[in-house]
Amino acid sequence: MWLLVFSLPLFAQTSPKQVSFSLAEAQEYAVEHNRTLANASIDIQKAQANKWKSIASLLPQVSASSSYSNSLGYKMDLGPMKISMTPYMTFNISTTVGLNGAQIVSLGIADISRRMADITLEKTERQIADQVETLYFSALVTEETIRLLNENLKSMRKLHDITQNSVDVGVAEQTDADQLQVQVATMESTIKTTERSLEMVYNSLRLQLCLEDDVDIVLTQGIDDLLNLRTTSDLLATEFDINNNYDYKLLKESTELARKQIALTGWTNGPTVSVYHQYNARHNFSDEATMNMTPPNMLGAQLNIPLFAFGKNYAAIKDARLAYKKQLNTLEDTELSLNVQHNQLLYNLRSAIEKYEIQKQNVDVAKRVFDNVAKKYEYGVASSLDVTNSGTNLIAAQSNYVQSLLEIVNAQISLEQLLNK
Repeated sequence: MWLLVFSLPLFAQTSPKQVSFSLAEAQEYAVEHNRTLANASIDIQKAQANKWKSIASLLPQVSASSSYSNSLGYKMDLGPMKISMTPYMTFNISTTVGLNGAQIVSLGIADISRRMADITLEKTERQIADQVETLYFSALVTEETIRLLNENLKSMRKLHDITQNSVDVGVAEQTDADQLQVQVATMESTIKTTERSLEMVYNSLRLQLCLEDDVDIVLTQGIDDLLNLRTTSDLLATEFDINNNYDYKLLKESTELARKQIALTGWTNGPTVSVYHQYNARHNFSDEATMNMTPPNMLGAQLNIPLFAFGKNYAAIKDARLAYKKQLNTLEDTELSLNVQHNQLLYNLRSAIEKYEIQKQNVDVAKRVFDNVAKKYEYGVASSLDVTNSGTNLIAAQSNYVQSLLEIVNAQISLEQLLNK
Protein backbone atom coordinates (compact mmCIF):
# COMPACT_ATOMS: atom_id res chain seq x y z
CA MET A 1 0.00 0.00 0.00
CA TRP A 2 2.83 2.44 0.85
CA LEU A 3 4.00 2.17 -2.77
CA LEU A 4 0.77 3.75 -3.91
CA VAL A 5 0.86 6.41 -1.21
CA PHE A 6 4.18 7.67 -2.49
CA SER A 7 3.59 7.02 -6.18
CA LEU A 8 0.22 8.70 -6.63
CA PRO A 9 1.62 12.21 -5.99
CA LEU A 10 4.26 11.46 -8.63
CA PHE A 11 1.50 10.64 -11.10
CA ALA A 12 -0.06 14.03 -10.50
CA GLN A 13 3.26 15.80 -10.99
CA THR A 14 3.87 14.31 -14.44
CA SER A 15 0.49 14.69 -16.12
CA PRO A 16 -3.15 14.23 -15.13
CA LYS A 17 -3.45 11.81 -18.06
CA GLN A 18 -0.25 9.85 -17.44
CA VAL A 19 0.58 7.29 -14.77
CA SER A 20 3.81 5.38 -14.17
CA PHE A 21 3.92 1.87 -12.75
CA SER A 22 6.48 -0.70 -11.83
CA LEU A 23 5.12 -4.25 -11.99
CA ALA A 24 4.53 -4.40 -8.24
CA GLU A 25 2.82 -1.00 -8.25
CA ALA A 26 0.57 -1.99 -11.14
CA GLN A 27 -0.44 -5.22 -9.40
CA GLU A 28 -1.17 -3.43 -6.13
CA TYR A 29 -3.12 -0.70 -7.90
CA ALA A 30 -5.22 -3.28 -9.75
CA VAL A 31 -6.00 -5.18 -6.56
CA GLU A 32 -6.97 -1.90 -4.91
CA HIS A 33 -9.35 -0.75 -7.67
CA ASN A 34 -10.59 -3.86 -9.47
CA ARG A 35 -14.39 -4.21 -9.34
CA THR A 36 -14.30 -7.99 -9.54
CA LEU A 37 -12.31 -7.99 -6.33
CA ALA A 38 -14.83 -5.60 -4.79
CA ASN A 39 -17.57 -8.13 -5.56
CA ALA A 40 -15.53 -10.87 -3.91
CA SER A 41 -15.26 -8.69 -0.80
CA ILE A 42 -19.04 -8.26 -0.84
CA ASP A 43 -19.41 -12.04 -0.93
CA ILE A 44 -17.38 -12.22 2.30
CA GLN A 45 -19.71 -9.70 3.92
CA LYS A 46 -22.71 -11.73 2.76
CA ALA A 47 -21.21 -14.90 4.21
CA GLN A 48 -20.57 -13.11 7.49
CA ALA A 49 -24.18 -11.86 7.52
CA ASN A 50 -25.45 -15.41 6.97
CA LYS A 51 -23.31 -16.61 9.86
CA TRP A 52 -24.85 -14.03 12.19
CA LYS A 53 -28.26 -14.99 10.86
CA SER A 54 -27.59 -18.56 11.99
CA ILE A 55 -26.33 -17.35 15.37
CA ALA A 56 -29.40 -15.14 15.82
CA SER A 57 -31.69 -18.16 15.35
CA LEU A 58 -30.18 -19.66 18.53
CA LEU A 59 -30.82 -16.56 20.62
CA PRO A 60 -34.06 -15.69 22.47
CA GLN A 61 -36.63 -13.92 20.34
CA VAL A 62 -38.49 -11.16 22.21
CA SER A 63 -41.66 -9.46 21.03
CA ALA A 64 -44.01 -6.94 22.62
CA SER A 65 -47.64 -6.11 21.89
CA SER A 66 -50.35 -3.88 23.26
CA SER A 67 -54.10 -3.78 22.63
CA TYR A 68 -57.17 -1.79 23.67
CA SER A 69 -60.64 -3.31 24.05
CA ASN A 70 -64.02 -1.67 24.76
CA SER A 71 -67.25 -3.71 25.00
CA LEU A 72 -69.35 -0.49 24.96
CA GLY A 73 -71.01 -1.08 28.35
CA TYR A 74 -71.84 -4.74 27.89
CA LYS A 75 -72.23 -6.79 31.08
CA MET A 76 -71.83 -10.55 31.22
CA ASP A 77 -75.04 -12.14 32.57
CA LEU A 78 -74.27 -15.03 34.93
CA GLY A 79 -77.79 -15.39 36.31
CA PRO A 80 -77.84 -13.84 39.78
CA MET A 81 -74.58 -12.05 38.99
CA LYS A 82 -73.64 -9.62 36.27
CA ILE A 83 -70.03 -8.77 35.53
CA SER A 84 -69.17 -5.56 33.76
CA MET A 85 -66.94 -5.76 30.71
CA THR A 86 -65.01 -2.55 31.29
CA PRO A 87 -62.68 -0.93 28.76
CA TYR A 88 -59.11 -2.12 29.21
CA MET A 89 -55.68 -2.12 27.71
CA THR A 90 -53.23 -5.03 27.72
CA PHE A 91 -49.47 -5.10 27.40
CA ASN A 92 -47.68 -8.33 26.53
CA ILE A 93 -43.99 -9.32 26.32
CA SER A 94 -43.16 -12.76 24.91
CA THR A 95 -39.75 -14.43 24.98
CA THR A 96 -39.20 -17.65 23.03
CA VAL A 97 -36.23 -19.89 22.36
CA GLY A 98 -36.46 -22.72 19.87
CA LEU A 99 -33.60 -25.17 19.40
CA ASN A 100 -33.04 -28.04 17.00
CA GLY A 101 -30.09 -29.79 15.41
CA ALA A 102 -30.55 -28.05 12.06
CA GLN A 103 -29.74 -24.69 13.63
CA ILE A 104 -26.44 -25.99 15.04
CA VAL A 105 -25.50 -27.55 11.70
CA SER A 106 -26.45 -24.34 9.84
CA LEU A 107 -23.96 -22.46 11.99
CA GLY A 108 -21.21 -24.83 10.87
CA ILE A 109 -22.28 -24.40 7.23
CA ALA A 110 -22.11 -20.63 7.64
CA ASP A 111 -18.50 -20.99 8.86
CA ILE A 112 -17.63 -23.06 5.79
CA SER A 113 -19.24 -20.48 3.50
CA ARG A 114 -17.19 -17.73 5.12
CA ARG A 115 -13.96 -19.67 4.67
CA MET A 116 -14.80 -20.34 1.03
CA ALA A 117 -15.48 -16.64 0.50
CA ASP A 118 -12.07 -15.82 2.04
CA ILE A 119 -10.31 -18.32 -0.23
CA THR A 120 -12.17 -16.99 -3.27
CA LEU A 121 -11.10 -13.45 -2.40
CA GLU A 122 -7.44 -14.51 -2.11
CA LYS A 123 -7.71 -16.46 -5.37
CA THR A 124 -9.25 -13.46 -7.14
CA GLU A 125 -6.48 -11.19 -5.87
CA ARG A 126 -3.92 -13.63 -7.21
CA GLN A 127 -5.66 -13.91 -10.59
CA ILE A 128 -5.81 -10.14 -10.98
CA ALA A 129 -2.12 -9.77 -10.08
CA ASP A 130 -1.21 -12.53 -12.55
CA GLN A 131 -3.29 -10.96 -15.31
CA VAL A 132 -1.54 -7.64 -14.73
CA GLU A 133 1.84 -9.37 -14.82
CA THR A 134 0.99 -11.10 -18.11
CA LEU A 135 -0.16 -7.83 -19.69
CA TYR A 136 2.84 -5.94 -18.29
CA PHE A 137 5.24 -8.44 -19.89
CA SER A 138 3.19 -8.53 -23.09
CA ALA A 139 3.53 -4.77 -23.41
CA LEU A 140 7.28 -4.93 -22.78
CA VAL A 141 7.75 -7.77 -25.26
CA THR A 142 5.68 -6.00 -27.91
CA GLU A 143 7.69 -2.82 -27.40
CA GLU A 144 10.88 -4.86 -27.76
CA THR A 145 9.49 -6.31 -31.00
CA ILE A 146 8.82 -2.82 -32.33
CA ARG A 147 12.34 -1.73 -31.37
CA LEU A 148 13.91 -4.67 -33.21
CA LEU A 149 11.73 -4.10 -36.26
CA ASN A 150 12.70 -0.41 -36.37
CA GLU A 151 16.37 -1.38 -36.26
CA ASN A 152 15.81 -3.76 -39.17
CA LEU A 153 13.83 -1.12 -41.02
CA LYS A 154 16.65 1.38 -40.60
CA SER A 155 19.15 -1.11 -42.05
CA MET A 156 16.84 -2.05 -44.90
CA ARG A 157 16.19 1.59 -45.81
CA LYS A 158 19.93 2.20 -45.88
CA LEU A 159 20.43 -0.71 -48.27
CA HIS A 160 17.54 0.50 -50.43
CA ASP A 161 19.02 4.00 -50.62
CA ILE A 162 22.41 2.55 -51.63
CA THR A 163 20.77 0.40 -54.29
CA GLN A 164 18.66 3.27 -55.65
CA ASN A 165 21.76 5.44 -55.92
CA SER A 166 23.50 2.64 -57.81
CA VAL A 167 20.50 2.41 -60.14
CA ASP A 168 20.61 6.16 -60.71
CA VAL A 169 24.25 5.97 -61.84
CA GLY A 170 23.55 2.88 -63.96
CA VAL A 171 25.53 0.26 -62.04
CA ALA A 172 22.53 -1.66 -60.62
CA GLU A 173 19.22 -2.98 -61.86
CA GLN A 174 15.94 -1.27 -60.88
CA THR A 175 14.48 -4.66 -59.91
CA ASP A 176 17.03 -4.90 -57.11
CA ALA A 177 15.87 -1.58 -55.69
CA ASP A 178 12.24 -2.59 -56.15
CA GLN A 179 12.75 -5.80 -54.22
CA LEU A 180 14.27 -3.91 -51.31
CA GLN A 181 11.48 -1.32 -51.49
CA VAL A 182 8.91 -4.09 -51.12
CA GLN A 183 10.87 -5.38 -48.12
CA VAL A 184 10.86 -1.88 -46.60
CA ALA A 185 7.10 -1.49 -47.18
CA THR A 186 6.41 -4.92 -45.69
CA MET A 187 8.45 -4.09 -42.62
CA GLU A 188 6.70 -0.73 -42.21
CA SER A 189 3.32 -2.50 -42.37
CA THR A 190 4.48 -5.06 -39.80
CA ILE A 191 5.56 -2.27 -37.45
CA LYS A 192 2.17 -0.56 -37.75
CA THR A 193 0.36 -3.82 -37.06
CA THR A 194 2.56 -4.46 -34.03
CA GLU A 195 1.94 -0.92 -32.77
CA ARG A 196 -1.81 -1.54 -32.98
CA SER A 197 -1.33 -4.79 -31.06
CA LEU A 198 0.59 -2.86 -28.42
CA GLU A 199 -2.30 -0.44 -28.02
CA MET A 200 -4.65 -3.38 -27.54
CA VAL A 201 -2.39 -4.69 -24.77
CA TYR A 202 -2.40 -1.30 -23.07
CA ASN A 203 -6.19 -1.12 -23.37
CA SER A 204 -6.45 -4.48 -21.63
CA LEU A 205 -4.08 -3.22 -18.94
CA ARG A 206 -6.24 -0.12 -18.49
CA LEU A 207 -9.25 -2.36 -17.95
CA GLN A 208 -7.42 -4.34 -15.28
CA LEU A 209 -6.32 -1.12 -13.57
CA CYS A 210 -9.77 0.50 -13.97
CA LEU A 211 -8.23 3.50 -15.76
CA GLU A 212 -9.89 5.67 -18.37
CA ASP A 213 -9.08 4.97 -22.00
CA ASP A 214 -7.21 8.26 -22.48
CA VAL A 215 -4.75 7.68 -19.62
CA ASP A 216 -1.20 7.06 -20.83
CA ILE A 217 0.52 4.21 -18.96
CA VAL A 218 4.29 4.36 -18.56
CA LEU A 219 6.05 1.12 -17.58
CA THR A 220 9.07 1.89 -15.42
CA GLN A 221 10.65 -1.59 -15.56
CA GLY A 222 12.12 -3.41 -18.52
CA ILE A 223 12.40 -7.04 -19.48
CA ASP A 224 15.93 -7.35 -18.12
CA ASP A 225 14.74 -6.00 -14.75
CA LEU A 226 11.95 -8.56 -14.45
CA LEU A 227 13.20 -11.69 -16.22
CA ASN A 228 15.27 -13.45 -13.59
CA LEU A 229 16.18 -16.96 -14.71
CA ARG A 230 17.73 -17.72 -11.34
CA THR A 231 14.39 -17.10 -9.62
CA THR A 232 12.74 -19.23 -12.28
CA SER A 233 15.18 -22.05 -11.57
CA ASP A 234 14.40 -21.79 -7.85
CA LEU A 235 10.73 -22.12 -8.73
CA LEU A 236 11.47 -25.38 -10.50
CA ALA A 237 12.98 -26.76 -7.28
CA THR A 238 10.00 -25.77 -5.12
CA GLU A 239 8.13 -28.73 -3.64
CA PHE A 240 4.43 -28.90 -4.50
CA ASP A 241 2.17 -28.71 -1.44
CA ILE A 242 -1.31 -29.41 -2.73
CA ASN A 243 -2.90 -27.92 0.40
CA ASN A 244 -1.66 -24.47 -0.66
CA ASN A 245 -3.49 -24.61 -3.98
CA TYR A 246 -6.57 -22.36 -4.01
CA ASP A 247 -8.66 -24.69 -6.17
CA TYR A 248 -7.89 -27.64 -3.93
CA LYS A 249 -8.66 -25.66 -0.78
CA LEU A 250 -12.01 -24.59 -2.23
CA LEU A 251 -12.80 -28.17 -3.20
CA LYS A 252 -11.94 -29.42 0.30
CA GLU A 253 -14.29 -26.86 1.83
CA SER A 254 -16.95 -27.82 -0.70
CA THR A 255 -16.51 -31.48 0.31
CA GLU A 256 -16.90 -30.55 3.97
CA LEU A 257 -20.01 -28.60 3.02
CA ALA A 258 -21.45 -31.72 1.37
CA ARG A 259 -20.75 -33.67 4.56
CA LYS A 260 -22.55 -31.04 6.64
CA GLN A 261 -25.52 -31.27 4.28
CA ILE A 262 -26.03 -34.88 5.40
CA ALA A 263 -26.42 -33.77 9.02
CA LEU A 264 -28.58 -30.81 8.01
CA THR A 265 -30.89 -33.07 6.02
CA GLY A 266 -31.13 -35.48 8.94
CA TRP A 267 -32.07 -32.73 11.38
CA THR A 268 -34.58 -31.06 9.07
CA ASN A 269 -37.31 -33.39 10.35
CA GLY A 270 -35.77 -33.80 13.79
CA PRO A 271 -37.35 -32.77 17.11
CA THR A 272 -37.52 -29.11 18.11
CA VAL A 273 -37.50 -27.93 21.72
CA SER A 274 -39.12 -24.58 22.46
CA VAL A 275 -39.19 -22.67 25.73
CA TYR A 276 -41.23 -19.53 26.20
CA HIS A 277 -42.08 -16.95 28.84
CA GLN A 278 -44.95 -14.51 28.62
CA TYR A 279 -45.60 -11.47 30.74
CA ASN A 280 -49.09 -9.86 30.68
CA ALA A 281 -50.22 -6.59 32.21
CA ARG A 282 -53.77 -5.23 32.10
CA HIS A 283 -55.12 -1.81 32.91
CA ASN A 284 -58.86 -1.25 33.36
CA PHE A 285 -60.34 2.13 32.54
CA SER A 286 -63.17 1.75 35.10
CA ASP A 287 -63.55 1.13 38.85
CA GLU A 288 -66.33 -1.36 38.30
CA ALA A 289 -65.67 -4.93 39.36
CA THR A 290 -64.72 -7.09 36.42
CA MET A 291 -63.14 -10.45 35.69
CA ASN A 292 -59.52 -11.00 34.64
CA MET A 293 -58.44 -14.60 34.03
CA THR A 294 -55.09 -13.78 32.36
CA PRO A 295 -52.08 -14.60 34.60
CA PRO A 296 -49.33 -11.95 34.66
CA ASN A 297 -46.56 -14.53 34.05
CA MET A 298 -46.58 -17.75 32.12
CA LEU A 299 -43.71 -20.17 31.48
CA GLY A 300 -43.95 -23.12 29.13
CA ALA A 301 -42.00 -25.63 27.09
CA GLN A 302 -42.83 -27.56 23.95
CA LEU A 303 -41.35 -30.58 22.23
CA ASN A 304 -42.25 -31.02 18.57
CA ILE A 305 -41.48 -34.39 16.95
CA PRO A 306 -42.47 -34.78 13.28
CA LEU A 307 -44.17 -38.12 12.58
CA PHE A 308 -44.78 -40.18 9.46
CA ALA A 309 -42.02 -38.46 7.44
CA PHE A 310 -39.34 -41.07 7.94
CA GLY A 311 -39.47 -42.43 4.39
CA LYS A 312 -39.09 -38.96 2.89
CA ASN A 313 -36.32 -38.10 5.34
CA TYR A 314 -34.48 -41.36 4.61
CA ALA A 315 -34.54 -40.64 0.86
CA ALA A 316 -33.24 -37.10 1.40
CA ILE A 317 -30.41 -38.33 3.63
CA LYS A 318 -29.48 -41.00 1.10
CA ASP A 319 -29.34 -38.36 -1.64
CA ALA A 320 -27.10 -36.16 0.52
CA ARG A 321 -24.78 -39.08 1.26
CA LEU A 322 -24.48 -39.90 -2.43
CA ALA A 323 -23.66 -36.25 -3.16
CA TYR A 324 -20.96 -36.37 -0.48
CA LYS A 325 -19.52 -39.58 -1.93
CA LYS A 326 -19.46 -37.99 -5.36
CA GLN A 327 -17.64 -34.98 -3.91
CA LEU A 328 -15.05 -37.27 -2.33
CA ASN A 329 -14.42 -38.88 -5.71
CA THR A 330 -14.01 -35.44 -7.28
CA LEU A 331 -11.55 -34.47 -4.53
CA GLU A 332 -9.47 -37.59 -5.11
CA ASP A 333 -9.47 -37.06 -8.89
CA THR A 334 -8.43 -33.43 -8.37
CA GLU A 335 -5.47 -34.49 -6.23
CA LEU A 336 -4.23 -36.75 -9.01
CA SER A 337 -4.93 -34.11 -11.66
CA LEU A 338 -3.07 -31.37 -9.80
CA ASN A 339 -0.01 -33.58 -9.32
CA VAL A 340 0.01 -34.42 -13.02
CA GLN A 341 -0.49 -30.73 -13.83
CA HIS A 342 2.49 -29.88 -11.62
CA ASN A 343 4.71 -32.25 -13.57
CA GLN A 344 3.45 -30.82 -16.85
CA LEU A 345 4.04 -27.22 -15.76
CA LEU A 346 7.57 -28.10 -14.67
CA TYR A 347 8.15 -29.58 -18.12
CA ASN A 348 6.65 -26.49 -19.80
CA LEU A 349 8.85 -24.10 -17.83
CA ARG A 350 12.02 -26.10 -18.45
CA SER A 351 11.21 -26.28 -22.16
CA ALA A 352 10.49 -22.54 -22.25
CA ILE A 353 13.87 -21.76 -20.64
CA GLU A 354 15.70 -24.02 -23.08
CA LYS A 355 13.85 -22.51 -26.03
CA TYR A 356 14.65 -18.99 -24.80
CA GLU A 357 18.37 -19.76 -24.59
CA ILE A 358 18.34 -21.24 -28.09
CA GLN A 359 16.32 -18.39 -29.62
CA LYS A 360 18.57 -15.82 -27.95
CA GLN A 361 21.58 -17.40 -29.64
CA ASN A 362 19.63 -17.68 -32.89
CA VAL A 363 18.94 -13.94 -32.91
CA ASP A 364 22.64 -13.19 -32.47
CA VAL A 365 23.54 -15.52 -35.33
CA ALA A 366 20.79 -14.21 -37.63
CA LYS A 367 21.84 -10.62 -36.87
CA ARG A 368 25.48 -11.36 -37.73
CA VAL A 369 24.43 -13.13 -40.93
CA PHE A 370 22.26 -10.19 -41.97
CA ASP A 371 25.01 -7.66 -41.24
CA ASN A 372 27.52 -9.79 -43.18
CA VAL A 373 25.19 -10.13 -46.19
CA ALA A 374 24.44 -6.40 -46.06
CA LYS A 375 28.16 -5.57 -46.22
CA LYS A 376 28.67 -8.01 -49.07
CA TYR A 377 25.75 -6.42 -50.88
CA GLU A 378 27.26 -2.96 -50.48
CA TYR A 379 30.42 -4.25 -52.15
CA GLY A 380 28.45 -6.02 -54.86
CA VAL A 381 29.28 -9.56 -53.69
CA ALA A 382 25.74 -10.51 -52.59
CA SER A 383 22.43 -10.07 -54.40
CA SER A 384 19.28 -8.27 -53.29
CA LEU A 385 17.63 -11.68 -52.92
CA ASP A 386 20.33 -12.65 -50.42
CA VAL A 387 19.56 -9.49 -48.46
CA THR A 388 15.84 -10.19 -48.54
CA ASN A 389 16.27 -13.78 -47.38
CA SER A 390 18.66 -12.87 -44.58
CA GLY A 391 16.33 -10.06 -43.49
CA THR A 392 13.37 -12.43 -43.44
CA ASN A 393 15.37 -14.94 -41.40
CA LEU A 394 16.36 -12.21 -38.96
CA ILE A 395 12.76 -11.11 -38.46
CA ALA A 396 11.69 -14.72 -37.93
CA ALA A 397 14.47 -15.25 -35.39
CA GLN A 398 13.52 -12.08 -33.54
CA SER A 399 9.86 -13.10 -33.56
CA ASN A 400 10.72 -16.50 -32.13
CA TYR A 401 12.88 -14.82 -29.51
CA VAL A 402 10.19 -12.49 -28.19
CA GLN A 403 7.69 -15.35 -28.31
CA SER A 404 10.04 -17.42 -26.15
CA LEU A 405 10.09 -14.57 -23.63
CA LEU A 406 6.30 -14.71 -23.34
CA GLU A 407 6.37 -18.49 -23.05
CA ILE A 408 8.72 -18.25 -20.05
CA VAL A 409 6.47 -15.66 -18.37
CA ASN A 410 3.29 -17.63 -19.01
CA ALA A 411 4.85 -20.90 -17.88
CA GLN A 412 6.22 -19.27 -14.75
CA ILE A 413 2.90 -17.63 -13.86
CA SER A 414 1.04 -20.92 -14.37
CA LEU A 415 3.44 -22.75 -12.07
CA GLU A 416 3.29 -19.97 -9.46
CA GLN A 417 -0.51 -20.18 -9.52
CA LEU A 418 -0.41 -23.89 -8.90
CA LEU A 419 2.16 -23.59 -6.11
CA ASN A 420 0.53 -20.42 -4.74
CA LYS A 421 3.90 -18.70 -4.67
